[in-house]
Amino acid sequence: MAFVTSIDVIGSGFTAQQQRLDIVSENIVNMNTTRTENGEGPYRRKVVVFQADNGTGRFQDVLARTRNGRGGTRAVEPKGGVRVVEIAEDPSDFKLKYDPDDPDANEDGYVELPNVDLVKEITDGMAASQAWSANVTAFNLLKSLISKGLEIGK
Repeated sequence: MAFVTSIDVIGSGFTAQQQRLDIVSENIVNMNTTRTENGEGPYRRKVVVFQADNGTGRFQDVLARTRNGRGGTRAVEPKGGVRVVEIAEDPSDFKLKYDPDDPDANEDGYVELPNVDLVKEITDGMAASQAWSANVTAFNLLKSLISKGLEIGK
């Protein structure tokens, strides 16, 4: 059934954008963190890396989906969507602030601050929110389409 595949695609978008919003929130919360748990300097901004999921996987997975109970094969509907492949760290330089009284200041009196820019994070959060809304619209359209299809049988 094609609509089940469509639901899977929309669901992958929901999942990916939710993870993106979670990372944006984490970045904003830690924008003033000058010392991480492991003590290796300030918090480093994280970014979500997406990859298109064209539905092909390992050969064994594709074969298992195409086999029916009698040993024959049936057509496989291609599945698409998106998936998160990595939560990467932003390699950009840390910001420096002169504050010799800060316990995290280096020998020159500078404190390294996270490479988080609030404007970037708000923009990224807005983009993720818009993508989430687009997925809601697609889901509602699909739901309406399924409902109308079921009314045909009445």
